[in-house]
Amino acid sequence: MQGAQRNSLKLLQWMMAASLALPIALFAIAATISYTSTKDIADREIERTLDVAHEHALKVFETIDRSLAELNEVVRGLPDDLIRAREPALHRRLKRLADSLPQLKSAWIFDANGKALVNSLASPPPELSFADRDYFYAHVDQAIGTFIGMPLTPRPPYQGARFFGMSRRRDSDDGSFIGVIQASVLPEYFESFYARIGSDPGSFFAMGRADGVVLAHFPRLDRDLRLDPGGPVGRQIAAHPAHGLMTIAWPSDGIERRLGYRRIAEYPIYVSAGLETSAIRARWLATMGQHLVFGVPATALLFLLLAFAFRRTQHLQTEAAKRREAEEALKHSQRLEALGQLTGGVAHDFNNLLTVIRASVDLLNRPQLTEERRQRYMTAIADAVARAARLTSQLLAFARRQTLKPEVFDVGERMQSLHDMLATLLGPAIEIATQLPAEPCLVNADASQFETALINMATNARDAMQGKGRISFKVEVATTVPDTLAHLPGGHIPDSNGFVCVVVSDTGIGIPAARLGRIFEPFFTTKQVGHGTGLGLSQVFGFARQSGGEVTVTSEVGQGSTFSLYLPRVPADLLPQQQAPNTAPALPGSGMSVLVVEDNIELANFAADGLTELGYSITLVDNAADALAELVVDTDRFDVVFSDVVMPGMTGLELARAIRDRGIGAPVVLTTGYSEALAQDGSDGFELVQKPYSIEELSQILHRAARRRRVRGGAAE
Repeated sequence: MQGAQRNSLKLLQWMMAASLALPIALFAIAATISYTSTKDIADREIERTLDVAHEHALKVFETIDRSLAELNEVVRGLPDDLIRAREPALHRRLKRLADSLPQLKSAWIFDANGKALVNSLASPPPELSFADRDYFYAHVDQAIGTFIGMPLTPRPPYQGARFFGMSRRRDSDDGSFIGVIQASVLPEYFESFYARIGSDPGSFFAMGRADGVVLAHFPRLDRDLRLDPGGPVGRQIAAHPAHGLMTIAWPSDGIERRLGYRRIAEYPIYVSAGLETSAIRARWLATMGQHLVFGVPATALLFLLLAFAFRRTQHLQTEAAKRREAEEALKHSQRLEALGQLTGGVAHDFNNLLTVIRASVDLLNRPQLTEERRQRYMTAIADAVARAARLTSQLLAFARRQTLKPEVFDVGERMQSLHDMLATLLGPAIEIATQLPAEPCLVNADASQFETALINMATNARDAMQGKGRISFKVEVATTVPDTLAHLPGGHIPDSNGFVCVVVSDTGIGIPAARLGRIFEPFFTTKQVGHGTGLGLSQVFGFARQSGGEVTVTSEVGQGSTFSLYLPRVPADLLPQQQAPNTAPALPGSGMSVLVVEDNIELANFAADGLTELGYSITLVDNAADALAELVVDTDRFDVVFSDVVMPGMTGLELARAIRDRGIGAPVVLTTGYSEALAQDGSDGFELVQKPYSIEELSQILHRAARRRRVRGGAAE
């Protein structure tokens, strides 16, 4: 109930936040899409307008070029004297040409000295030299075809608008220079055309030569403009000489514009059309403003309604606040009681073990101790350490934080091998019934943890029957699985390998329904204070969950209980070859070089002393950085690296990965009592020794790691 109230309040808060965040996010997305769309539309408009401007300019230049070619044919082969003699008739022809083409101001025929033989403005033409004009001297030295000059001002006595020249060379029959035919083109003709087609706000047009000289400009300029070839415009055109689009601050006024440009066929002329970016943004803002007119009131109304619902819900829940506080206080008290129960049980068990160890150590220190008694006390210490390790493992198993060592094994075979031990554990007054399947039931799990879980369930059943009764063990392939496994791989039996189910049933007193939901809690036990920690079934629960399975219980008071442990089943072909148990004694080092990395000096000295006595060559460092430095100096110096996992700075697992990543050949053996990283991600393929370990066990694993290295080295050769 309390959770539902909190969730409803939180849901309203999320809805209030979403009522603002979602419209804002949608508006931001829509604004981005709209801005991109507006830019695309503007680019298409610019391209269409540029098509019109380009087509217009091309026709103008082709018309003038064709007229110049016709005039050149008219006067081809005529000496200057004959042209002067025919000047009146030629004047009228040039005047008709200029009058018929509104883009022309005048047309001219010059001799080799730059003097006008005929023009369309005056007859006869004044005795002036135009040899200093670019449209004339550009043709003197070589034939360059049609030349388009820069904007010029009429020379007195001629008056009128500015112009730029478009000229062709006059050649004699032998190809020598004899004069120029020129047409004066009006920039204002182009600017007037641009004004007609550029009716949108922010429209822009320009026409200029390839060298940066601007011939026509809209909006009109009161001065000449020449663009720097090394500037942004020049660099863009150089990169894409035929056509292109760019966004740039135009040099004449500094206004940022989106421009398209295109070269006019074979002429060294570019036309450009564009829009001011501020005009494009204005279009976008106008579009978004229409959305805001409707969106803001709707969003505000929705937010106010949710705020009212939140206030109302909060007011209703305030009435139950004191009751919730009282419930929380009660639960807190219960937690403290359970924690005290757990602490008492763990402290009791550990103190018993420490007492055995302390007493054995004291007895070992007595003089004249017989070998039989010394061996008995050492065995008692070893057994106490093993029981302490199992207790720690149970704590970690419940928390699902122990580092598992999964292996593929047959549950039926493992159950059969435990039969004698279970019989001894449960006592002669308890009858054991075992039902095993005919087919292999393979699982991939930690075999030691599995055995511990099985013993814990059996011990729990024995206590429930007060040491007398019947316990049934059954192994089978699960045909149905608990609901909690339905979402896991294998939860749907027909499409996977399914699960193996281990069923443990007893004829005990049963579990009341009120306690059934708490039996896997470590804070809960039906035993008297000081007689156990309640971690047995907790270990079963933790092992099952961490192995990808589940454990369930059904019980009825007076009828006994049934525990079902589900583990994921694996195919039969994954079963490895049987290996002999590792009962060999400690292996001599024979000079094997081992780098020991351990920050705990006492533990480091223990490992170093024990290995040294076995003939190993030991180098001891207390952190991973120094270990890496030792390995970098001489990568072949060490046969094995033995490192603790939990260390300040770089952990042992990080050290092992660094050694592997750098290609250092020394194998790595890790050791830990508990590691968060290993519990979550595993040992990443490295050898692992669980603390507490013996020197015998350590020597076996070091030799195995070194042997694998030699095998890999031989294969590489």
